[in-house]
This record gives sequence, C-alpha cells and structure tokens, in this order.
Amino acid sequence: MENNILSDFKNPPKVRGIFYLQTLFVVIFCFFSLRIFSQAQMKFTESKKSFGTVKKGEMVILEYEFTNSGTEPLIITETKVECSCTGVEFPKQPIAPGQNNKVIVKFDTKSVWERQDRIVEIFYNAKSSPAKIRFKGFVQKK
Repeated sequence: MENNILSDFKNPPKVRGIFYLQTLFVVIFCFFSLRIFSQAQMKFTESKKSFGTVKKGEMVILEYEFTNSGTEPLIITETKVECSCTGVEFPKQPIAPGQNNKVIVKFDTKSVWERQDRIVEIFYNAKSSPAKIRFKGFVQKK
C-alpha cells in the first residue's frame, strides 16, 4: 500500500499541467481585457447648447467643458463640422485621466439665417470616438 502512495508522488497526474495551463490562459486573458478597456473617455458637462436668437452677422461663441473620465490620456485628433461657418478650437496637448478642458465652437452667422441646428464631431483616441456636441438657435435677418 505504501508503495502506491509513493509512486503517486513520483509520477504526478497530468491534470496538474492542464490546471496550470488554464490558469495561464485566464491570466493572459485578464491582462489583455484590462488593456483593451483602459482607454480615454470624453465626457461633456453639457453636450447640447442653445444660443437663443441673434442677428445675422453676429459671431456666436460656445464653450463645451469636458472631462477625461477614462484611464488613458485623451488626445483629440480632429473635428468635423457641417459647414464652413463653424470653427472649432480644441486642446492640442494630451488631457490626463480626470482632467478637465474645453472645446470652443465659433459660429459665424453672416451667411446663415432662421433656425440653425448644428452638430460637431470630435475625434479622439478611443473606440467610442467620435464624440458629438450640438448647438441650436435662431438667426434673424437684418
């Protein structure tokens, strides 16, 4: 009887090798999962704004504050607007996790009138990109 017990220790079952292999796969999977989900995230305080009523020819300036609520630095790469009457200023440097910053939208009303409803797309380094901000208002003819 003692001989069988000693032989089990000398020749361990192959199940242990499979267990270690499964554990290794789980650890690698968790590492890559965390890496995939760790990214920048742009969260706006207010993503929709109304500039009310303005006269044609006025410049409307709107500020959109945001926070990088992700775990990696946020880098804005470009913006897209619906017409040449809209300009966007954004930070060129990376925004660290937890930091706040702002995007400034300048809307020139000299070539538009009546009801306006515009969307600005902001592209940055995350799978959830682009972020969208929106503004509305009414431009009176002179």
